[in-house]
Amino acid sequence: MTTGIWILGDQLYSTQSALQNCNNPSEVAIIFIESYSHIKQLRYHKQKLVLIWSAMRHFAEELRQQGYSVTYEIAEDFQTPLESWVKENQIDQLQIMTPNDKPFLNTIEDLKLPCDINLLPNNHFLWSSEEFNNWAKNRKRLLMEDFYREGRRRFDILMEADKPIGGKWNLDKENRKPPKAKLNTPEPLWFEADEITQEVIQLVDSLDIPTYGDLKQFRWGVTRSQALKVLKYFIEIRLPDFGPYQDAMVTGEETMWHAMLSPYINLGLLQPLEIIQAAEKAYHENQLALNSVEGFIRQVLGWREYMHGIYHHVDEDYSQQNWFEHNKPLPEFFWTSETKMNCLHQILTQVMDTGYAHHIQRLMVLNNFGLIAGISPQELETWFHAAFIDAYDWVMQTNVIGMGQYADGGLLASKPYAASANYINKMSDYCKSCYYQHSKRTGEKACPFNFLYWDFLNRHRDKLKFQGRMNFILKNLDRMTPEELEMIHTLAEMVDNL
Repeated sequence: MTTGIWILGDQLYSTQSALQNCNNPSEVAIIFIESYSHIKQLRYHKQKLVLIWSAMRHFAEELRQQGYSVTYEIAEDFQTPLESWVKENQIDQLQIMTPNDKPFLNTIEDLKLPCDINLLPNNHFLWSSEEFNNWAKNRKRLLMEDFYREGRRRFDILMEADKPIGGKWNLDKENRKPPKAKLNTPEPLWFEADEITQEVIQLVDSLDIPTYGDLKQFRWGVTRSQALKVLKYFIEIRLPDFGPYQDAMVTGEETMWHAMLSPYINLGLLQPLEIIQAAEKAYHENQLALNSVEGFIRQVLGWREYMHGIYHHVDEDYSQQNWFEHNKPLPEFFWTSETKMNCLHQILTQVMDTGYAHHIQRLMVLNNFGLIAGISPQELETWFHAAFIDAYDWVMQTNVIGMGQYADGGLLASKPYAASANYINKMSDYCKSCYYQHSKRTGEKACPFNFLYWDFLNRHRDKLKFQGRMNFILKNLDRMTPEELEMIHTLAEMVDNL
């Protein structure tokens, strides 16, 4: 009898729990599966399919070179190749590291195989779900800031005894500079597609199922060695100046100083603690600016771990929550980028080309638009999940349903992240080349972010007035005439024609 291991597409590291206890590769059979039925569930970005399948194929080859018996299947479903492989290899126990995504756990539990299935604890995160639940129980509010501080203490990151280095836990106020001319941003580190990746590109391009995005250039890394090069490049070249302009958005700047590490860490090609410790080491050895290092570490030790913890902590109906009762369909321009709103056009074109946009582009433009326009949170979350190269169910449920759309009524965010054109004009150069005028809220060339924003506040005033931080803004509605509010509402109803 042989122990079998099924390695999923986002578990591509040798220390994952299903591989961790394998002392003798000759006694273990490993299987990878590319499933067409699985990718038919969403209209996935072509870049994402290439990234995952190429990374899987490269990792499978690495394991073969280490002496493992590896089977790589391309099939319609998971059941058929698994059943055949289990019988052929006389496997009595199939080991799988518990998936991060709840729907895929259901897929595994629905399998009918002639062997036992042993789900092993997921070790892809610093906090296990049980540890997060223990932290969260008996708390009135699950504030990320509280969780982040606990993580700093627990893993002794940027600490002096029991105090944060520099005396402050959070230096975010130093990291919100608007863009200025001639930022001189460093080029991102990209890679040429090797033979394996070229084969996957041809396969994805030939698929006869609905997909999204472009494959004119595929430049992402697909191995751990490449991911480590991106980490090293970020630490040495980008991290020193990462902080101040991390919220800025500039035409033609796809990546600014951002790390570009999320696709790799979410596949398992990098581990969270090695990323955090590399940044901390650079801070001590190279005297880097604390606001840059703390701001980056907070994204990994804080937001990433927090979002994963929340995802497994909330009830099963979280994905269907819709506190504002928004139900408008997602505009077609999210798939085509064809809109006169320059901010959306620039970002959506970038997403089509690369599968990537940084966190402020996602939160304060894409999510902000969905929120104030009244788009169904579920439709928007589906688009985010399909469109982004680093997206998974555990990532997007909390980031879109909770953070971006406030559809959970405030479990995750302290207030709705709704903003008018003022914010976009301040933090980007998009408004300078736009058909619409960022200073107008009514009229033919009024910026949609303005009339959608005020219509959102007016429609939901009764709910928003109980959010303490919103009352000051809501008072501005009293200064508008009923006629202006009606005009704003009429404009807001024409979401598809922007």
